[in-house]
Amino acid sequence: MVPAVPSFSVDQGFRYLIPESMADRITVGSIVRVPLSGRRVKGFVTACEDGDPGGLREIAQVSGRSSAFDPVHLEALKWCANHYVAPLSVVLERTLPPNSPPAPPVLGEQVVPRPEPTGVTPGRGGSGITVWLTSHPDASGLAARINASLAVDRSAMIVAPTGAEATGLAAQLTGVVAREVVLVHGDMPARSITDAWVRARHHPVVLVGTPRVAAWAVHTPGVVIVVEESRRAMKDRQTPTVHARDLLRVRARTERFGLVFAGPTPSVEVLAGGPSIESSAGRLWSLVEVIDRRSEPPGGGILTDAARHAIRSVTGRGGRTFVFAHRRGYAASMRCVACRTVRKCNSCGSRPDPGVTCSRCGAPVGPCEACGAERFEPLGAGVGRLVEEVGRIVGREKVGEFPFEGPVEVGTERDLAGVGGYDLVVFTDVDGILFGTSFRAAEECLRVGGRLAGAVRHGSGRRLLLQTNEPDHPVVAALRRADPLPALRQEAESRAALGYPPAGELAVVEIRGDVQVGSIGEVISSTAPGIVVMGPAHGPNGHRWLVQAPDLAQFRSAIRPHIQRWRDSGAVVRVDVDPIDL
Repeated sequence: MVPAVPSFSVDQGFRYLIPESMADRITVGSIVRVPLSGRRVKGFVTACEDGDPGGLREIAQVSGRSSAFDPVHLEALKWCANHYVAPLSVVLERTLPPNSPPAPPVLGEQVVPRPEPTGVTPGRGGSGITVWLTSHPDASGLAARINASLAVDRSAMIVAPTGAEATGLAAQLTGVVAREVVLVHGDMPARSITDAWVRARHHPVVLVGTPRVAAWAVHTPGVVIVVEESRRAMKDRQTPTVHARDLLRVRARTERFGLVFAGPTPSVEVLAGGPSIESSAGRLWSLVEVIDRRSEPPGGGILTDAARHAIRSVTGRGGRTFVFAHRRGYAASMRCVACRTVRKCNSCGSRPDPGVTCSRCGAPVGPCEACGAERFEPLGAGVGRLVEEVGRIVGREKVGEFPFEGPVEVGTERDLAGVGGYDLVVFTDVDGILFGTSFRAAEECLRVGGRLAGAVRHGSGRRLLLQTNEPDHPVVAALRRADPLPALRQEAESRAALGYPPAGELAVVEIRGDVQVGSIGEVISSTAPGIVVMGPAHGPNGHRWLVQAPDLAQFRSAIRPHIQRWRDSGAVVRVDVDPIDL
């Protein structure tokens, strides 16, 4: 039994005696209460075995008859705790709803054997994973995949990045699939989420939810469909920084269900697993037109003449336009006023944030590397600035921040889940993302561009406009051709040369509090031979170290007691395994 105490020190659990009165109610995954250090605490049963009961204290109480997991599911949860350097109890808590689950409905908890999945095409590498390239997973496509996998009393699960998207998919599937559709998202009352958990745990349903449901046990899963797994919302920001994609990949392998990743741009990590690839009929997304900014004179503003003309024309004929601005965290790219070359760090090639040093590698940021000039102009802007600029083109009353009922809306990535059906979409500053400070910048740019292109209605004259100083970049070419795979494979080769995921492993350790910063780097370096430790870098979240190696398994194991010691001293420690940003 593992007590629900957020500490590495209890990961191995403790042995307790099961009273005869509870023998038929306790199994692996049962939630119990036990005496520990003079008080009663919640705990998770992780094994049941015969043995000498001498000296063992009894389990005090069983919380209902619903088990949170079974032995096969538990293996994936243990992997998750190890991979993300988290106490096992913290990961086991993720399998539970917000309220204590009541006893199951009248039908009771059924024990169904685990037959081989049906309706699943194995991957070329034998992974059992399918990538479904589609701009928008539609109800008919989703229903066909789900219904093909619902034989033998199986369930299905759909994981969407946001509550709004989960709600929309659930509405589309209700009455179309051969199962009850159960919805879960963070804005629902705790009681409703708990009721949904009970339904999904004990009955064959189609569970549609946000990434929180990736750890849930469902009644005999047949297929899990993950929508746009490369989105940032799929990975938790706080420790443990679990990525729904990777937890579900392990679960699919151990629990033997089909796993489908649906969306326009799969991640490099998914492609590296050798999945089967399926594409929707026709072009993946609408027409993409590239505006080359290299011939544009300096001082022209955020929008090019071609973009201004397109916005004015579409508005004049009653069409709808969406202008994309970088969300918070992206600085605008800059270009040299003299030679019109995009400003990049001379050391690592990323787009520098404002300041005198590169935020990615720390090297000094000097004058233009092409001509030596020191004057630069921005190629992008925030929402407010773009609203003003577009207002000068079509009239201020016709443009506003998303959501806006007029013909032109300006928004950021957080708005993309609600956009669609536009005649024109303008990606104002491609280079601001393409040369970002993260090692995933190129993949991120392709992902954002694919989502923007998917917001454009198909039809003559409708298009996505890309403004860039790098029209020949593989990502720009991929967006123009509506084929992300060649660029992603090239990106995988580039990362492999640098030892970045998925070829190598990365982890970030952040510490905030009263600790001896000077010794922490040495402690991290001592955890495993061959690892590279960079830092500390000081930021708003304290001090930060980057750990890199082909394999961080030994680091993950050896760093745990040190993290516990730092936390026990009062420090706040965050470990970000497989970081999205560096």
